Amino acid sequence: MNRKKWVRLDNASNIFLAAMTSSDTKVFRMSAELTDAVDPHLLQQALDEVYENYVLYHSVLRRGFFWYYLEESDLKPKVTADVLPPCAQIYHFDRRELLFRVFYNQNRIHLELFHALSDGTGALWFFEDLLKAYIMLRHPEAFEGLDAAAHDRLNHQLEDSFAHYFRKDKKQNFTDAAQSAIRSVAKVSQLTGKSHTQKSALPEENKQKRKRRVHQFRGKKTPDNRPHVIELEMPVKDVLALAREQQTSLTLYLTAVYMLAVRKAGPDFQPGSAMAVSVPVNLRQFFPSNSARNFFSTTRLIYTTEENGEGDDIAAIGRTLKEQFQQQITPESLEEKLRTLIAFEYSPFTRMVFRPIKDFILKLVNYISNRNLTIAISNLGKVTFPDPIDGYIEKMYFHTSAVRPQFCAISHGEHLTVSFTSPFVESSVEEQFVRILTDAGVAVTVAANKVSSEDLEGELS
Repeated sequence: MNRKKWVRLDNASNIFLAAMTSSDTKVFRMSAELTDAVDPHLLQQALDEVYENYVLYHSVLRRGFFWYYLEESDLKPKVTADVLPPCAQIYHFDRRELLFRVFYNQNRIHLELFHALSDGTGALWFFEDLLKAYIMLRHPEAFEGLDAAAHDRLNHQLEDSFAHYFRKDKKQNFTDAAQSAIRSVAKVSQLTGKSHTQKSALPEENKQKRKRRVHQFRGKKTPDNRPHVIELEMPVKDVLALAREQQTSLTLYLTAVYMLAVRKAGPDFQPGSAMAVSVPVNLRQFFPSNSARNFFSTTRLIYTTEENGEGDDIAAIGRTLKEQFQQQITPESLEEKLRTLIAFEYSPFTRMVFRPIKDFILKLVNYISNRNLTIAISNLGKVTFPDPIDGYIEKMYFHTSAVRPQFCAISHGEHLTVSFTSPFVESSVEEQFVRILTDAGVAVTVAANKVSSEDLEGELS
């Protein structure tokens, strides 16, 4: 009997498993709105075709005594109608099932994926190829003489780029390894709780302000733990123009708008408190990699509000975020942080610890991190497709499960979509976010899912 191939989880994936809860499933969704209704039979044919090329997506997640690992399977994915709540749980430790699913709903195609399998960039590669294959089947008359060539990036999709770039190849004795692991646990907690470059990013007179409490949201949880999803669609050129006026990036501009919305909308917001945001960084832009697995880091940016609120505006928030961000995303800074995390993971002492104990440690680290964050954001950037495929895709959407309010952004063509997710029913912050943009001259279209008990009862009746 042939033994099935398996690979250890990468550095980022382990904490997703330890931190997963019923409300924060660690699942994210990508969606494409097409120009015509989806044909489920052709979508299944396209999925079968693309699935063969993505060996990583054949994996199921298994639990060993010391670590989790991905094991190849002979399971086949099935296209289904979109009937589940968004970002519903995918991984169940007592089931052997694939770590992604493909849905359709009218003219939308959705890909949902468990974050332990891949990050946003890796999943986007799969989703792009799926959309291309489907559109070529749906409109064959537009593709006569054209061929969908496989990408070179598929050759290294299983690579663990964390280990490739950040693991030190030197041996330690057991005592040194134990001491190193203990130091790493302490440093990992520091790295997830606060930025290691933040002291230099803020002037001396702000040190006392930096120590003030980090604002955290409180609200009424959705009745069945489904995320509250609010989708905004707007012209990307208008928002880019506003960002350029502030001499900052689109991501940091939207983050500044969100922080200002929190400042204005939060009934329990205490003036003078801080707001902290977690921003993912795609490491492929600094360390070349074609891995379809997780290969990203996060950076924590913080803004401390004024007591009277007079100095809190988009310009002030944006300047503070930009200064911190530029200092934290240098290759040297990222490498220092990630080598610490990798050293902890690969320490002989750590590897001898049973998996449930590692899960407990990582869960504790995640809890400390969450207590020091107000919001989280993610921007996948601009998505383009070759002609004539691009003409059949109207908009792209992206959102994720949420332990705290957050937003995800993605753009295609002339459209920028910003999708908020929250574990709470309330939407006052999102309303303020829209108001700030519309007051600046941006036309915003809003859509939201049903989350209140009354709405959900109406769906079932």
